[in-house]
Amino acid sequence: MINWLSFWQNITRTLENLGDWGALLFLRLILAWEFYEAGITKLNGENWFDNIQQNFPFPFNSISTDVSWFLATWVEILGGIGLALGLLTRFWSLSLMVLTVIAILGVHWPEQWQGLDELFKGYAISDKGFGNYKLPLIFLVMLIPLLLKGSGKLSADYVFYRLLKLNKSPQ
Repeated sequence: MINWLSFWQNITRTLENLGDWGALLFLRLILAWEFYEAGITKLNGENWFDNIQQNFPFPFNSISTDVSWFLATWVEILGGIGLALGLLTRFWSLSLMVLTVIAILGVHWPEQWQGLDELFKGYAISDKGFGNYKLPLIFLVMLIPLLLKGSGKLSADYVFYRLLKLNKSPQ
């Protein structure tokens, strides 16, 4: 006779152990790719921030668009690499969250909306006159666990943490 409770507890324990190692890895990798790809596109493209600078929140609407373009490009590229490696994950998550909020407000938010029904029309992938903040909002939400929980055990952060902990002398 199978003890279903024990069976379920073993499965749950196994999944939790696997989750410690891999759950955040998948979030990191997909976000790393998306941000890195966006940064490389900016690096190889023309600065179009002049057209939208007035949409950026303060103080970013006061910064030169060349500086903003440079910062956005390199935060996306270095942040993507950092997330892929799991290196300084909380720093890059917070940095990319700030960048994403600025992108939502500056690029993806609807220019005009009269009520929540029109605002919700902007929760879309393609812009049909109502904005298109769905994908960056999803990225923003995906960054929250990385900010709160860190990078997981399959990461450079974890390796460095373990090395520092092992090298610490007992008090």
